[in-house]
Order: sequence, then C-alpha cells, then structure tokens
Amino acid sequence: MKGMFKKLFPVGVFAKVSLNRYRRDPLALFFTVVFPLIFLFIFGGLFGSGGGVSFRVALINQSNSDFANNFVQQAKDSKVLKVDSGINNLDSAKEKMKRSELDAAIVLPAGFGATNGKAYPNGQAQVVYTQNNQQAGQTLVTVLDGEFKGVNAKFVSTDVPFTVVGEQTNDQSLKQFDYTFSGLLGFSLIGLCIFGPVNVFPELKRQGVLRRISTTPIKVWQYFMSNVASQVVIGLGAVLVQFLVATFLFHLNLVGNVLELAFFITLSIIMLLGIGLAIGGWAKNARQAAPLSNLVVFPMMFLSGTFFPRFLMPEWLQNVSAFLPLTPVIDGIRLIATEGKHLIDLGPQLGLIGIWLVVVYFVAFRVFRWE
Repeated sequence: MKGMFKKLFPVGVFAKVSLNRYRRDPLALFFTVVFPLIFLFIFGGLFGSGGGVSFRVALINQSNSDFANNFVQQAKDSKVLKVDSGINNLDSAKEKMKRSELDAAIVLPAGFGATNGKAYPNGQAQVVYTQNNQQAGQTLVTVLDGEFKGVNAKFVSTDVPFTVVGEQTNDQSLKQFDYTFSGLLGFSLIGLCIFGPVNVFPELKRQGVLRRISTTPIKVWQYFMSNVASQVVIGLGAVLVQFLVATFLFHLNLVGNVLELAFFITLSIIMLLGIGLAIGGWAKNARQAAPLSNLVVFPMMFLSGTFFPRFLMPEWLQNVSAFLPLTPVIDGIRLIATEGKHLIDLGPQLGLIGIWLVVVYFVAFRVFRWE
C-alpha cells in the first residue's frame, strides 16, 4: 500500500501542476470552454427553437371579400406561415424569391371568397414558387389544400370513400438540436484531448521542461497518468458547462442516467487523450505536430457525425466511419443523454472505445520522447 502511494504521489503532483498551468492560460481556457460554446450557440439558434416547419411567404390579396380578409388575418397569426407584410404585388414577391428571401407567394385572385351566385363562398388560391424552391412550394400547396378541405367540409357535406387516420406512438423522437448536441460535445472533446497535448508538448520540449522532468525519478506512465487526471477534470467541467447552457437555453431533454453519462464521457476523454499524447509526445516541434494532428482530426470531425448525421452518408462511408475513434463516443453520448440507454446497452460503443484505448496508448508509450 505504501509502495503504491509512493508511485502515485508524483501523478498527483504533476496533475496539480498541469491544472494550474491550464488555469493561468487564457488561450487554453478559450479553446476549451468558450470556443465550443460559440458553436453551441450557433447550432442552438438554428435547431434549438423546436418550432417545427414554417414557410416564408408573401400573401397578395387581390380580393375584397370578407372571407379573403379573414383568411389573410388567420395566415398572419399562423405559426406555419411567416408572412412578409411589406409585399403587396407579385413582381416584388418574385424578386425576393429569386434571392431566396421567400419560399413562395400566395395569391388570392379577385373574387376569391365571393359567393358568385352560390350558397357558399368559393375561389382558387394560387401558390407561386421558383424552381429552386419546388419542394417548399409543393409542400405549401399540400398544406393549404388540407386547410381548404377543412373549410369546404363546413359548407358542403360529401361522402368520402377512402380516408386515412394518424396514430401517435408513445415514443419521443430526437429534435434536431438533441441530435446535434452530441456531435458538438465530440467536437469539444477533440479540442481538449487532441489539440491540447499537441500544442503543449512541443512547446514544453522547446523550453526544455520535459528534458528537466526526465532527469527526475518520474516514469512515462506516471507522467501520462498525471495528464489524464488533469484533462479528465478539465473535460468534465467543460462538458458540464455545455450541458447547463444546452438545457436551460435550448431546452435539451437529458433523459439518461447522469452518472452513467459521466462515466462514459470520462472513458471517452481517456481514450481520445491517448491520441493527443501519441502525437504530442512524438513530435519534436509544432511543425511536426500540426499537420499530423490535422490529418488525424479532420476525418473524424467530418465523418463521425460531429456536425451532420452519419445516416446521410453513403452506406459504404457509414461502414468505414463507424470504426473511427470519435464515432462510438458521439453515438454513445447520444444514446445515453437523449435516448435513455444504459451502459449495458452500449456494448458495440464500449468495445470499440476499449480497442482504441489499448491501441492509442500502446502507440503513445512507444513513440514518446522527452525532447
């Protein structure tokens, strides 16, 4: 017991030194905490509202009927239609559609909503859209057709031979932000675990700090463990900040077990840090470290589901990217945090992380050099 404490004592000392160095480094604080939060606010602003589908439209009313006027007022109050009230003619609407400032224009022609000798109002609205906005325009036609069918049923009773009914399940699907947030966490862990050692180790070698450390009784494994301990503390703190921001500002729905999530993130930090230790420990200077780290990081950043879902990729690319170190990290965080899975359900992710853990630390120990 005494011998084990003696071996672990240098680990604690150097971990404390590493934490103090990090605390006094504004640049490290920025890239570990502030920089990921910038991306969080950007993607939270894009996907965090949870407002559903909406269309930016111009509503051009050429009719004086009460029905048309009521329709215009209801459209302006609708959450589906975002009406640009500054447009009153079709030519102006077409100019904005060319610049993609509008999805479509809804035209209510003269006489729309008038009775025209019938017992009920009638008319045909027109949806105008450009070729580039064909999908949005056709979807809007379908939406309005459904609205008018409801109105028609109030005036004319008809027998409908075939119908369709929707059934809601008790399962909750992920919002866009819920899905993206796990990728943003993966992005921040890359910056902490890989770019951190890659930037620090060559600088310490340049200053001769590692050479002086090598003259002490400390072993390479002890020095690695001290870095792992300090980075886990820093990483969990940075992740906690991101979770708090995502939960209170962008309504992230955390449904998984917090302790299981913390354990999984800790294991992920340890594994990813091994990549940074291998690159930073091998490189003699920043000129060697920078290109190699970019060569390792960028494929993971774009192929592991960091900024867009992997299911959008071709199937062969999904099969390849599934084995990248960051992929099981992002998938595991998503499964626990937003789908409520437990560690026992994450066999493939934990297995792949375990394999990479052995590989990267084997390489890190073999290539590490003090100067």
